[in-house]
Amino acid sequence: MNFEVRTGGHSYSVLIGSGLLTSVGERVKEKISPSRCATISDTNVAPRFLAPIQKNLRGAGFDPVPIIVPAGEQSKTLEQAGDICEKMLGAGLDRQSFVIALGGGVIGDLSGFVAAIFERGIPQVQIPTTFLAMVDSSIGGKTGVNARAGKNLIGAFHPPVLVLDDVDVLKTLPRRELNQGFAEIIKHAIIADVEMFQQLEEVDPTKVDFAPLIRRNVEIKARIVEKDEHERNGERALLNFGHTIGHGIERAVEYSQIGHGEAVSLGIVAACEVSMKKAGLPRQQRDRIVDLLSKLGLPTQLPKAFPREKIFDALKFDKKFAHGEIRFVVTPGIGSANLSSDVTMEDIRVAVDEL
Repeated sequence: MNFEVRTGGHSYSVLIGSGLLTSVGERVKEKISPSRCATISDTNVAPRFLAPIQKNLRGAGFDPVPIIVPAGEQSKTLEQAGDICEKMLGAGLDRQSFVIALGGGVIGDLSGFVAAIFERGIPQVQIPTTFLAMVDSSIGGKTGVNARAGKNLIGAFHPPVLVLDDVDVLKTLPRRELNQGFAEIIKHAIIADVEMFQQLEEVDPTKVDFAPLIRRNVEIKARIVEKDEHERNGERALLNFGHTIGHGIERAVEYSQIGHGEAVSLGIVAACEVSMKKAGLPRQQRDRIVDLLSKLGLPTQLPKAFPREKIFDALKFDKKFAHGEIRFVVTPGIGSANLSSDVTMEDIRVAVDEL
């Protein structure tokens, strides 16, 4: 299935289906003339998928240069982005070249950022290999790397020219990795789709039909991004529901131990606590949200020994705070959300203490 995302002066196709990786070269050729490209991947994904994709690209007339980085959030740095750019220059890539991101959210963000800054910007193609990246991070054009102060604080808006979501890839993922994607799906349901939330409550997690679920979430995110591509009017900020505290949790353990989806799940629970106090979220709906997160294998409580105080160190650098004022996404009820300026740091502290 094919979905077109339109944002400002850009539009790009998201292809969702089975067996797409066997025709990568031809799919890319429909968008970009054969040229040199950097295929950026990591040490987890490259051994499984890189060689056949490189062969497929060469068969379609492309000249791909493989660049492999260590797997994990620790690779999402300005230094790593610079190192990749140096390798691309050393391999003779230029302004006529493009980037392919082959991996999960870290690779997508890092590669997209490289594409945005290399010779002032070259095209990028996203080939996400995780459920979370398919339903969320590969859509919308946000790219970036982490700073010491927090997550995604250095970056650029640089939409892809093509996204290829091959659902066959999901069969290779361990259950914990698959579960990460459900955190973003539940977030989308909470802020924009009560019907999908109800369907998720009834779904058997072991028998998910991934293609239509991915498409539905791409549609939700695209609809929001189209209204506010560069996060100027507050509409796109709704996608950050659960992320203010979620990103703080990730940084508190230096992006180890807890996956992004797991941190978002915990952030959603905390955001629901705040929403009950500040937006009138009924407790029964809060309980349904927590139950659904648990059902889909996501954490809803922090370990007792977790360094909670470190979460707050990251909050002051959060991009969702404007001019020092807290802008916090709350939900008054499943299916809707809004940006609130009434939330205090004490409200957030209480919610974190209850996690």
